[in-house]
Amino acid sequence: MILSPLVTFLLVLIIGILAGILFDRAAGPGWLARQFGGSLRIPVTSALVGIAGAFIGFHIVAVFMLSAVGTVGALVGAIIGALVVLWAWRTVN
Repeated sequence: MILSPLVTFLLVLIIGILAGILFDRAAGPGWLARQFGGSLRIPVTSALVGIAGAFIGFHIVAVFMLSAVGTVGALVGAIIGALVVLWAWRTVN
């Protein structure tokens, strides 16, 4: 399945936002965020980190697989990339 670049961009963007928000709700705020942000902290940072991870994962799969897995495989790579970057960010944070 081949999608247009705009649709692919929007899908990766949505994957990153959803992964960030869901990860933030499931894991809760990190220790550092609780110390500085308190209860006023919003999940925007998690969504931005999720977007970054989704784009990283998407492009890593797209480059190394050379489109052998297609767009669906690259979108799965976006999900995995978002989760890995969110986990690493939460571990450091």
